[in-house]
Amino acid sequence: MQEDSKGGAINTGGFYLFLAAITCAMAYVVWPFAAPLLWATLAAIMFQPLYQWLLARLGNSPNRAAIASLFVITVAVLVPGFILGGLIVDEAAKLVIAFQRGDIDLVSLFNQIIAALPMRVQEWLDQSGWNDLSELEERAQQFISESAGLLAKQAVAIGGGVFGYVLSFGVGLYVTYFLLRDGRNIAIMLMQDLPLETTIAQRLGDRFLGIVRATIKGSVVVGIVQGMLGALTFWIVGIPSVALFGLVMAIFSLLPAIGTGFVWVPAAIWLLATGQIWQGLFVIFSGVVIIGMADNVLRPILVGRETGIPDWIILVTTLGGIATLGLSGVVLGPLVAGLFLAGWSIIQEQRDPAPE
Repeated sequence: MQEDSKGGAINTGGFYLFLAAITCAMAYVVWPFAAPLLWATLAAIMFQPLYQWLLARLGNSPNRAAIASLFVITVAVLVPGFILGGLIVDEAAKLVIAFQRGDIDLVSLFNQIIAALPMRVQEWLDQSGWNDLSELEERAQQFISESAGLLAKQAVAIGGGVFGYVLSFGVGLYVTYFLLRDGRNIAIMLMQDLPLETTIAQRLGDRFLGIVRATIKGSVVVGIVQGMLGALTFWIVGIPSVALFGLVMAIFSLLPAIGTGFVWVPAAIWLLATGQIWQGLFVIFSGVVIIGMADNVLRPILVGRETGIPDWIILVTTLGGIATLGLSGVVLGPLVAGLFLAGWSIIQEQRDPAPE
């Protein structure tokens, strides 16, 4: 009897070892398509309500509803994204070329700002040595040269890997179709097969969905809105490369507190220092009232409920996720943080159950 029990334990352990090994092998095989699979999963989660709405109006045909949802995603999200991306790349290239040719002189722009300051401030800067811009100019030229080389390198890489980009894009759309159609059933099976208690697995699943939706709605969507408002503001006052600056503003919107102020505050200072008074005042007004309030108004409406993650953890994990995983880290960073906190909170609840 004991030998049978020992043999069963060995067989069970061997099976789990095999399952872990084959899971790692599966992850290694699909790793080249990790990014399109991730964004396909996120798209399926975010557009699941659209799929259900179309499913109820297309005669409960899952295939037709999934195809219609995919068409809406392509027309409403992907095509505008490609167009905007092309504009941003074009503006970035023109900006680098302008720096190389000397059309944009940072030193003269800085001198204009210094000259517009009160005399006491100018004297203090002169005594402290902040008005010596030789080192700043040298570092700026080095940065511009490195940026130009990186831009050229990336252009060659993209041009040489067109097939890979097209393949990844096709895989992403293909997987999105099946996840829209079968995502709920797959999620149910995964929840049942996880080696966890049903209640714990359900809580982690709800936490996963909540963080994904909150991150995309509360960060990505709000960032896009603030970037568009910033680009529109810069276009009104005549600042060039508005699409590029809008993208930079959307990225900085991920940072709490000052956020987009990293972009529009220097722009307003430059406009005021160069005598463009109404333009500078308008940028300040738009940055404080319109762009700044967009986050406070839209985030509660779009998110709907709190993620339970402190702002400083969101900041650190978002920046860390971007540094290690690129654009995917915008979602994966806070997601890992949320699951980490949820897991430890469950352990604490198991150790310290609530008194009856």
